[in-house]
Amino acid sequence: MLKIKMTRLQWLANIGALLPFLIMVWDYSQNNLTINPIQEATSRTGKTALVLLVLSLACTPLNTLFGWRQVLKLRRTLGLYAFYYASMHFLIFIGLDYGLNWNLILEATFEKRYALVGFSALMTLLPLAITSSKGWQKRLKKNWKKLHKLSYVAGILVVVHFVWLVKSDYREPLVYGGIVAGLLLLRVPSIRKRMSRLKFGKATEDKAVQQESAA
Repeated sequence: MLKIKMTRLQWLANIGALLPFLIMVWDYSQNNLTINPIQEATSRTGKTALVLLVLSLACTPLNTLFGWRQVLKLRRTLGLYAFYYASMHFLIFIGLDYGLNWNLILEATFEKRYALVGFSALMTLLPLAITSSKGWQKRLKKNWKKLHKLSYVAGILVVVHFVWLVKSDYREPLVYGGIVAGLLLLRVPSIRKRMSRLKFGKATEDKAVQQESAA
């Protein structure tokens, strides 16, 4: 019998990632997907993909800054869910919105810049999803980390896709853009080293205080 070993945090991440899809299915069954259900479903899946991608990118900086090693186990899960929602977003676009009319799909993809950059983001996430397993990690060795740095490229592309899609009110996509930019800055070696020193310096200080209190 197959046993699934997951921490409580991993269970919460899986439930939280599935919740938007379950809510969308429920809303569809209750005719609550607004007067334009296809547009609403496209919007929901796209935003969920972006949120989950940003959360997966945040795992390493959270460990660097605060020593939360347990969140590192969530990177793969959150990244895969981001890909699944991005795939749903794309399938709704080509299947429901354009009825699998490939002439219209190609025309829309190459004439509408937000569609082209969105497709590019999905294609960037595809090899990351395929090579997310431990088996691929062993096969690719050092190249695996290099390949998975493309997740930041995907994050930038998704934000650009969002900015070009909204056309008028840029506040929400720019908030996500600021978060992705901040996470990218934390990946710069000099900044990362400085943050690590601050973390270890604080840990040393806390340990000294504890020893002093115990004395």
